[in-house]
Amino acid sequence: MNLSVAVDIGGTKFAAGLVDKSGRIVDRVATRVPNRANAEELFELVAEIVSQQIDRATNHHGGQPLVVGVGSAGPITRNVESISPLNLLGWRDFPLRQRLVDLTGLPVFGDGDAKALALAEGWRGAAKGYNSFIAMVVSTGVGGGIVLNGRLLDGETGNAGHIGHVIVEPDGRRCDCGARGCLEAEASGPAIEAITGRPPTQPTYEIMQRTGRLVGRAVASVVNLLDLPLAVVGGGVALGFGATFFQAAQDELDELCGLQFARGARIVPAKLGDAGPLVGAGAIGWRGMRRAGISID
Repeated sequence: MNLSVAVDIGGTKFAAGLVDKSGRIVDRVATRVPNRANAEELFELVAEIVSQQIDRATNHHGGQPLVVGVGSAGPITRNVESISPLNLLGWRDFPLRQRLVDLTGLPVFGDGDAKALALAEGWRGAAKGYNSFIAMVVSTGVGGGIVLNGRLLDGETGNAGHIGHVIVEPDGRRCDCGARGCLEAEASGPAIEAITGRPPTQPTYEIMQRTGRLVGRAVASVVNLLDLPLAVVGGGVALGFGATFFQAAQDELDELCGLQFARGARIVPAKLGDAGPLVGAGAIGWRGMRRAGISID
């Protein structure tokens, strides 16, 4: 059994797993990220869980790891040659790809975490069968990945789809990117806690509605711009807020998408839940192998 070693780099949690060619997660492990960890401490956490999964691939599952696929919070440079996640202050221009190559001896391919989610949800999730859609993560940060006419958009530097920095509240809160009123500065978990004084795990009805409306507002801009019929939303904040969030987001989308081609666009929960980031990271690994002309059989 050939396996992709999947790595998910989030703002508060790192995860690693083993994904087969059908998108099935064979094994997985996660670790919390200390608030003030420096660059080497952060990589030691990644190295520990990746090494553990490689060992389990061969010694527990009788499989063969062929590649490492990475989905990382951004900004990133192409193929995670370097990463600078806004919520991981210890990593600025960190050379993640080369460090993972040195650690594993395997080919390493990477992309943004929300772009990984887009691959996962289009492969096995809520966007299966759609040629055009956006997938989003609303969690510690807010990111997105866009599939247009069957192709995952990269952009000039690989950061296409960064919906977290669409302005939804003019003159709103200052974002880590320097702008004011970005979706990430208004609707991410840390933003919600800063605004309300309550952790996002203890939301009021009003904050669930407000967050949903802001996400719907950002999605409407993208739907109107790119003619997308579907937005798939995952992440701890969105999925934790549940039906109240999704109804408010859909109502806002319906109100703001008046053009004939945009009417009827839908916002739905990510189907794969917390498995999505690892399935997507595994998919990035398999896609990288195919693009490089390396056999995965």
